[in-house]
Amino acid sequence: MSPAITKSHDFYQSQANPSPGTAIEPPASAIAQGFAQGPNPNPLPKAFQPLTIRNYTIKNRIWVSPMCTYSSEDGYATDFHLAHYSQYAMHGAGLIMVEATGVLPEGRITPNCLGIWKDEHVENLSRVVNHAHKYGAVMGIQLGHSGRKGSTIPLHLYGTRDTLHASDSEGGWPNNVYGPSPITYDSQHYTPREMTIADIANVQQAFADAAVRADKAGFDVIELHGAHGYLIYEFLSPLSNHRTDNYGGSFDNRVRFLVEIIRKIRQVWPQEKPLFVRVSATDWVEGGWTVDDTVALAKIISAEGVDLIDCSTAGNDPRQKIPLAPGFQVPFATAVKEQVPEILTGAVGMITKPSQVSEITEEDKADVVFAAREFLRNPSFVLSTAHELGVYIKWANQYERGRVKTKYSFN
Repeated sequence: MSPAITKSHDFYQSQANPSPGTAIEPPASAIAQGFAQGPNPNPLPKAFQPLTIRNYTIKNRIWVSPMCTYSSEDGYATDFHLAHYSQYAMHGAGLIMVEATGVLPEGRITPNCLGIWKDEHVENLSRVVNHAHKYGAVMGIQLGHSGRKGSTIPLHLYGTRDTLHASDSEGGWPNNVYGPSPITYDSQHYTPREMTIADIANVQQAFADAAVRADKAGFDVIELHGAHGYLIYEFLSPLSNHRTDNYGGSFDNRVRFLVEIIRKIRQVWPQEKPLFVRVSATDWVEGGWTVDDTVALAKIISAEGVDLIDCSTAGNDPRQKIPLAPGFQVPFATAVKEQVPEILTGAVGMITKPSQVSEITEEDKADVVFAAREFLRNPSFVLSTAHELGVYIKWANQYERGRVKTKYSFN
């Protein structure tokens, strides 16, 4: 078992009354905070039952979804990232997935996105990982490449100008945007050049090199970003992949790019560490990628060493018609879970209430829940869910006095 996930209740008892002015944090080997303990319901609600994947036991099934923050310069993690991800760790998240991180400079979505294309990025990422580990969080990183949707402006600048293009003068790379085919996403994005076989090999190797750096930084989990119309997904969908070589045309050819990346990563990523893939389970466009394709892909990548498929949707074609509603993407995770039991599933999409988390996990609609915007609104989403479900979990000592007292409180 990783040192980041060793349970230790004794530490919290011994540090109950620290000296005045002493900042108490659990050591890197402690993970008591966040595990359900004490006079709890038996059995525990599934949302708070630990989940073991390879050598890692994750203390609950409410996880932080990767969310771009556009707060980096030249790919480096900053103090913002340290504070941002630490808050989720200190408030009980079981697993925290760091935002889409470019495996190449042109693999970023914007000039302000995180990167992991050079060894110098490792040190700052390590600070983020090490601090989160002190509070018992398992740390993941989403490795990605933006493909034809790269060299754009950060989200907070949307609506302030007529185009999403990031120019050379703004740190963009308009002459180095590429994809499987020279098909523009829309008029707001640059037209990509079609990748050569050498380009494909270069990007695949960049993913493998990034995995080595992620390991050096101390990350426990890698998630490959194969969703939302970025490069991996552009190869998967027939709407964005019109190639006529071994990487286009048939289903087997279109999934080849991803499968080969997985194989390269599994050669360098420690066998005891989990590997996830996020996909868009449907394009929501006729003639595009479908849930049946997702199920077929899940069977293939499970056999290649992928432990969990994180089921999102859309983002690859502006013609998409998305039926937005709470939990609207959950059925796709359920379809995979029912038809491919050998792989774990993650549900995402407008999951904002403890009752939704309970329903998804108790009814086996997915193995875990990835929440996104709700964590931005409420970094204590795990703690508030535990309170609503009547589960006692240990809070960080520094915050314990703020607990709403219930019959499950120890004090």
